[in-house]
Amino acid sequence: MKNPFKVFDDFFIQRLNRDLKHPVFNVFFYYYTYLAGPTVLGIFSLVALVLGDRWLGVASREMVLSLVLSTIVATILKKIFTRNRPYWILENLNTYGIDLTDYSFPSGHTTAAFTIATALSLNFPSWTVLFVIMALLIAISRVYLAVHYPTDVVAGMIIGIGTGFIVHILVFPWIMVRFIGQ
Repeated sequence: MKNPFKVFDDFFIQRLNRDLKHPVFNVFFYYYTYLAGPTVLGIFSLVALVLGDRWLGVASREMVLSLVLSTIVATILKKIFTRNRPYWILENLNTYGIDLTDYSFPSGHTTAAFTIATALSLNFPSWTVLFVIMALLIAISRVYLAVHYPTDVVAGMIIGIGTGFIVHILVFPWIMVRFIGQ
Protein backbone atom coordinates (compact mmCIF):
# COMPACT_ATOMS: atom_id res chain seq x y z
CA MET A 1 0.00 0.00 0.00
CA LYS A 2 1.29 3.44 -0.94
CA ASN A 3 2.03 5.98 1.79
CA PRO A 4 -0.99 8.38 1.92
CA PHE A 5 1.25 11.31 2.89
CA LYS A 6 3.44 10.71 -0.17
CA VAL A 7 0.35 10.49 -2.39
CA PHE A 8 -0.91 13.79 -0.91
CA ASP A 9 2.48 15.46 -1.37
CA ASP A 10 2.95 14.19 -4.92
CA PHE A 11 -0.54 15.26 -5.98
CA PHE A 12 -0.26 18.82 -4.66
CA ILE A 13 3.34 19.36 -5.76
CA GLN A 14 2.26 18.35 -9.25
CA ARG A 15 -0.74 20.71 -9.17
CA LEU A 16 0.89 23.72 -7.53
CA ASN A 17 4.48 23.59 -8.73
CA ARG A 18 4.14 22.15 -12.20
CA ASP A 19 0.57 22.57 -13.47
CA LEU A 20 -0.17 26.01 -12.01
CA LYS A 21 3.06 27.49 -13.37
CA HIS A 22 2.41 30.92 -14.88
CA PRO A 23 4.61 34.04 -15.27
CA VAL A 24 2.26 36.13 -13.11
CA PHE A 25 2.22 33.51 -10.33
CA ASN A 26 6.00 33.16 -10.59
CA VAL A 27 6.47 36.82 -9.69
CA PHE A 28 3.56 37.03 -7.23
CA PHE A 29 4.46 33.97 -5.14
CA TYR A 30 8.20 34.66 -5.26
CA TYR A 31 7.71 38.07 -3.61
CA TYR A 32 4.57 37.36 -1.59
CA THR A 33 6.23 34.53 0.34
CA TYR A 34 8.64 37.05 1.91
CA LEU A 35 5.76 38.60 3.86
CA ALA A 36 6.05 35.66 6.26
CA GLY A 37 9.85 35.67 6.32
CA PRO A 38 11.92 36.55 9.38
CA THR A 39 12.91 40.05 8.25
CA VAL A 40 9.41 41.28 7.45
CA LEU A 41 7.90 39.60 10.52
CA GLY A 42 10.62 40.99 12.77
CA ILE A 43 9.90 44.52 11.57
CA PHE A 44 6.13 43.92 11.73
CA SER A 45 6.43 42.61 15.31
CA LEU A 46 8.51 45.58 16.45
CA VAL A 47 6.07 48.03 14.88
CA ALA A 48 3.15 46.15 16.44
CA LEU A 49 4.76 46.33 19.87
CA VAL A 50 5.71 49.99 19.58
CA LEU A 51 2.39 51.15 18.12
CA GLY A 52 0.37 48.28 19.55
CA ASP A 53 -1.91 50.07 21.97
CA ARG A 54 -3.05 52.59 19.36
CA TRP A 55 -2.93 50.23 16.38
CA LEU A 56 -3.91 46.74 17.53
CA GLY A 57 -4.36 47.06 21.27
CA VAL A 58 -3.60 44.01 23.38
CA ALA A 59 -3.75 41.89 20.21
CA SER A 60 -0.28 43.09 19.24
CA ARG A 61 1.34 41.57 22.34
CA GLU A 62 -0.72 38.41 21.97
CA MET A 63 0.30 38.12 18.31
CA VAL A 64 4.02 38.58 19.05
CA LEU A 65 3.93 36.08 21.93
CA SER A 66 2.15 33.55 19.70
CA LEU A 67 4.69 34.13 16.94
CA VAL A 68 7.66 33.62 19.27
CA LEU A 69 6.21 30.37 20.65
CA SER A 70 5.21 28.95 17.26
CA THR A 71 8.65 29.76 15.86
CA ILE A 72 10.29 27.89 18.72
CA VAL A 73 8.05 24.86 18.12
CA ALA A 74 8.69 24.88 14.34
CA THR A 75 12.45 25.25 14.83
CA ILE A 76 12.59 22.33 17.27
CA LEU A 77 10.57 20.15 14.91
CA LYS A 78 12.86 21.01 11.97
CA LYS A 79 15.83 19.81 14.03
CA ILE A 80 14.03 16.62 15.10
CA PHE A 81 12.65 15.58 11.70
CA THR A 82 15.46 16.86 9.41
CA ARG A 83 13.29 16.41 6.33
CA ASN A 84 14.99 17.29 3.06
CA ARG A 85 13.40 19.97 0.93
CA PRO A 86 11.53 18.75 -2.15
CA TYR A 87 13.89 20.39 -4.63
CA TRP A 88 16.83 18.55 -3.00
CA ILE A 89 15.24 15.21 -3.92
CA LEU A 90 12.62 15.53 -6.65
CA GLU A 91 13.53 16.25 -10.23
CA ASN A 92 11.90 18.67 -12.66
CA LEU A 93 10.63 21.10 -10.06
CA ASN A 94 10.37 24.81 -10.73
CA THR A 95 12.63 26.24 -8.02
CA TYR A 96 12.84 29.90 -9.06
CA GLY A 97 16.45 30.13 -7.90
CA ILE A 98 15.66 29.73 -4.21
CA ASP A 99 18.33 27.80 -2.32
CA LEU A 100 17.76 27.22 1.39
CA THR A 101 20.04 25.37 3.78
CA ASP A 102 17.69 24.42 6.61
CA TYR A 103 15.19 21.57 6.69
CA SER A 104 11.68 21.40 5.33
CA PHE A 105 9.34 20.09 8.02
CA PRO A 106 7.38 22.06 9.14
CA SER A 107 7.11 25.19 7.03
CA GLY A 108 8.24 28.12 9.15
CA HIS A 109 6.67 30.69 6.82
CA THR A 110 3.32 28.90 6.95
CA THR A 111 3.57 28.50 10.71
CA ALA A 112 4.19 32.23 11.09
CA ALA A 113 1.44 33.21 8.65
CA PHE A 114 -1.19 31.07 10.37
CA THR A 115 -0.01 32.13 13.83
CA ILE A 116 -0.55 35.77 12.93
CA ALA A 117 -3.80 35.05 11.08
CA THR A 118 -5.16 33.17 14.10
CA ALA A 119 -4.05 35.73 16.69
CA LEU A 120 -5.50 38.61 14.70
CA SER A 121 -8.69 36.71 13.78
CA LEU A 122 -9.41 35.92 17.41
CA ASN A 123 -9.09 39.61 18.23
CA PHE A 124 -10.67 41.04 15.07
CA PRO A 125 -13.19 38.40 13.90
CA SER A 126 -14.70 40.58 11.17
CA TRP A 127 -11.33 40.43 9.34
CA THR A 128 -10.89 36.65 9.62
CA VAL A 129 -11.52 35.88 5.95
CA LEU A 130 -8.82 38.33 4.85
CA PHE A 131 -6.29 37.01 7.40
CA VAL A 132 -6.94 33.39 6.41
CA ILE A 133 -6.69 34.12 2.67
CA MET A 134 -3.38 35.91 3.21
CA ALA A 135 -2.04 32.97 5.25
CA LEU A 136 -3.28 30.42 2.69
CA LEU A 137 -1.46 32.29 -0.06
CA ILE A 138 1.76 32.01 1.96
CA ALA A 139 1.16 28.25 2.32
CA ILE A 140 0.50 27.86 -1.40
CA SER A 141 3.58 29.92 -2.23
CA ARG A 142 5.83 27.55 -0.28
CA VAL A 143 4.72 24.56 -2.39
CA TYR A 144 4.56 26.59 -5.60
CA LEU A 145 8.20 27.61 -5.06
CA ALA A 146 9.14 23.95 -4.32
CA VAL A 147 10.71 24.76 -0.96
CA HIS A 148 8.17 22.68 0.99
CA TYR A 149 6.08 19.59 0.64
CA PRO A 150 2.33 20.08 1.12
CA THR A 151 2.50 18.11 4.38
CA ASP A 152 5.09 20.66 5.61
CA VAL A 153 2.62 23.48 5.10
CA VAL A 154 -0.27 21.51 6.64
CA ALA A 155 1.91 20.96 9.72
CA GLY A 156 2.72 24.69 9.74
CA MET A 157 -0.99 25.49 9.57
CA ILE A 158 -1.71 23.21 12.53
CA ILE A 159 1.15 24.63 14.62
CA GLY A 160 0.23 28.23 13.80
CA ILE A 161 -3.49 27.81 14.48
CA GLY A 162 -2.85 25.72 17.59
CA THR A 163 -0.33 28.16 19.04
CA GLY A 164 -2.58 31.12 18.28
CA PHE A 165 -5.51 29.49 20.10
CA ILE A 166 -3.43 28.30 23.06
CA VAL A 167 -1.93 31.73 23.61
CA HIS A 168 -5.29 33.46 23.19
CA ILE A 169 -7.26 31.12 25.47
CA LEU A 170 -4.69 30.04 28.07
CA VAL A 171 -1.32 31.78 28.04
CA PHE A 172 -2.14 35.43 27.47
CA PRO A 173 -5.02 35.60 29.99
CA TRP A 174 -2.76 33.91 32.56
CA ILE A 175 0.01 36.45 31.91
CA MET A 176 -2.44 39.36 32.14
CA VAL A 177 -3.79 38.16 35.50
CA ARG A 178 -0.51 36.97 36.99
CA PHE A 179 1.81 39.80 35.98
CA ILE A 180 -0.31 42.77 34.99
CA GLY A 181 -3.28 42.28 37.29
CA GLN A 182 -5.98 42.64 34.65
